[in-house]
Order: sequence, then C-alpha cells, then structure tokens
Amino acid sequence: MLNIINESKDPYFNLALEEYALKNIEEDIVIFWQNENTVVVGRNQNTHEEINSEYVNKNNVNVVRRLSGGGAVYHDGGNLNFTFITDATKDSVNNYKKFTEPVVNALKVMGVEAEFSGRNDIVVEGKKISGNAQYYFGNRLLHHGTLLFDADLSVLGKVLNVRSDKIESKGIKSVRSRVTNIYSHLKEKVSVDEFKKRLILNILMEGAKNYILSDRENLAVENLAKEKYRDWEWNFGKSPEFKISKRKRYGGGELDIRVNVSEGRIDEIKIYGDFLGYRGTDEIERILTGERFNEKELSECIKNLDIQKYFHDIKAEDIIDCIFY
Repeated sequence: MLNIINESKDPYFNLALEEYALKNIEEDIVIFWQNENTVVVGRNQNTHEEINSEYVNKNNVNVVRRLSGGGAVYHDGGNLNFTFITDATKDSVNNYKKFTEPVVNALKVMGVEAEFSGRNDIVVEGKKISGNAQYYFGNRLLHHGTLLFDADLSVLGKVLNVRSDKIESKGIKSVRSRVTNIYSHLKEKVSVDEFKKRLILNILMEGAKNYILSDRENLAVENLAKEKYRDWEWNFGKSPEFKISKRKRYGGGELDIRVNVSEGRIDEIKIYGDFLGYRGTDEIERILTGERFNEKELSECIKNLDIQKYFHDIKAEDIIDCIFY
C-alpha cells in the first residue's frame, strides 16, 4: 500500500489528486488530506440547491464537485478526509463497512467508541462524525470519507442552509444528520495534526510505503485541477436541470422572478411584479436568456442598462439579489 503524502489544503488540487491517483497509479493507495473552507457537492447534485450562496460569496467559501455521489459536505481546518483506492473486487464494491472498519478501529484505540451505521456513516453516540462515498473507474475503486474532528459546526449549518422550497430540481438532495466532533469524545485532547498522525499509524498496514508525487505528477494534477475542478462548468454547469422561483419586495415594488436552468444556463426567465416602468421586461429577459446562471456574469449583462425604464425605483443589483438570495 502507498501512503500518498499530501499537505495541500487546496480543495481543487486535492480532488484532482484523487482522480489522478485513481486513473494512473495501479497499487493500493491511501491519502489523508484537508481542505480550507469548502463545500464539496456530490456528483449528481444541484450545486445551487445545496449551498447558501449569500454566505458562500460573502465568506469566500470554495465550492467544488467531486466524482462520487452522495450529499454535500462542508470542510474546514477541523475536518480530516481519507481516501482508499484499490481494485474493485466483489468484496469491496458497495462494501462501505470494509473501508470504514479500519477507521472505526483506529478511533477505538484512541478511546472513541465509534461504529459503522446505516448505509455509509460512522457515528459516535448516535451522532454522525463521518460520511462516505465511492466511485468506480474501470476495475478500480475509490472510497473516500470525511472525519469531523474539530470543525466549526455553526458554519456547517449556515453554509449548507438553503431554502429548498424555492427550487424545483432533479438533483439528489442532501440528508441532514445530527453531527458531533471527534475532539469532544477524546479522552486525551490532541491537535488535528496529532490526530492525523495517530490515525495513520493505526490504519496503515505493515509494509506500507510513503509516496511523494514527482514534479511531473504534481504538474499533471495541477493541470487536471485547472481544466476540471476549478472550472465553473464542472462545479455549477453540471447541475441537473432546475427551476427557481423567487419573490422579494424592494422600494419600487415586488419582484417575482421565475427561471428555468439547464446545463448551467438560463433557458427561460420571466419577471413579474407590481413595479412601475414604461418599458416591458422582454428586453431584459432576452438579454439574460442563454447566459450562465452565475451572479457575477448576470450582473455584467445588465449593469449598463437604464434599469429605471423597466423598473422604477428598483436597481440592477436588486434584480440579481432577488434571483440569487
């Protein structure tokens, strides 16, 4: 088994590293890694539906889509992630217990009474500390999971808190669970770095070798991160088709905006309301149709328009606010 040493906190690089290792390294692999503040959404999810856009934008939270399915998760410096990559044998495919068992055992050695629960979770005293997911490529299997060590659970509640009743989507929705941090269950309090060392010590099999990426491999991972994981099309454009309906009141009256989005772009948009204006909204709707469903890009589309012709006492930023917040 190879233990790939990865000190990066860049979520785009880290997910690219998983994919690179899955597709290019043939030995059994384990990777322990951390992300800076990031929402990681499942492969089949509607990113817009899973994140609190206002909080994400104001607090510079990264958003990235992973290869595997399942629900959205929040990572910060108090979260530790683990990845196993191996051949997809009959006893490993969809066998989440097999891959979580070494983690559970390692936690027990540290005095944490963890156990595998449900389909893909690790819990302590009935509260979730780890969610897991899998992805297959050819005859290879990637299994990865989170470990809530000392994460800011108050942020977790804010960053994933979106009013789902406003969005109709075909995406797979996250299931919120009661969660807890491992730190509060440790008899001996240690830092996340020390916890990581002890976890590795207890999980790695005899004969495991540390593996450091070569310059060539690092460049390949960086290129994959740039071309895929940092790209808006992958993180937002891959979201399933959805409809959004937003209604808010401003100084000049109420805006009622309905948007249909497909492959990350606006298929149709209609603007209703009791606002005053001497021009119809058809021109604005035509300008926005076909554009990417992205706050900054839509703002650019209408920033130079004389909005008062269409909406008396309503500003261009009010329209963007209504759509996204």
